[in-house]
Amino acid sequence: MEQPNNDELLRIIDLLNTTYEGEEAWHGPSVAAVMQDVTPDMASQRITPNTHSIAELIFHMTSWRIFCVKKMQGDATFDILTPEKNFGQFPDKIDDFEWEALQMELSLSQEELINELDKRDDDEFLEDIVPGRDYTYYDLLHGIVNHDTYHAGQIQILKKALTFKGAGTSRFRDEDDFGSTYGDQYDREDYY
Repeated sequence: MEQPNNDELLRIIDLLNTTYEGEEAWHGPSVAAVMQDVTPDMASQRITPNTHSIAELIFHMTSWRIFCVKKMQGDATFDILTPEKNFGQFPDKIDDFEWEALQMELSLSQEELINELDKRDDDEFLEDIVPGRDYTYYDLLHGIVNHDTYHAGQIQILKKALTFKGAGTSRFRDEDDFGSTYGDQYDREDYY
């Protein structure tokens, strides 16, 4: 009897886990790591009116995991067609409970996605077309990895911008803290 081939599936599961909560992802901090010190105040703020908040990005990442799980479970009609289903709809300020719930929903959707993949015996389903789309499960799952990396980077930038702006605890004490990354060996006036 021939052994099922699930090498690619195992690599995808590893990528999904590393991107979500790995300590040694080559691209930088995992999704879980970038969320660690985000306060509810930071999560609900926008740096400009036309940008998403961290809370909306977390909701969005959860939505696409749920999309993937529903499709793998055979729900051909499930879709994300409205902005509310894609990024949620939040008040100007979210509280501790709402922020914890958003993080928990993302964590649970990650678990559910991995559990659904663990049910698969081989890589064959990866070449199946996702119902209602023109791409395969292979593309969708790699898309989740890329999606996480992209949004983790956005969250990092938003955290820095919001910290500088005053949400959360600012790490800048005065103008001298913006000094050169090369230390004191370069005089700032030489470059301005």
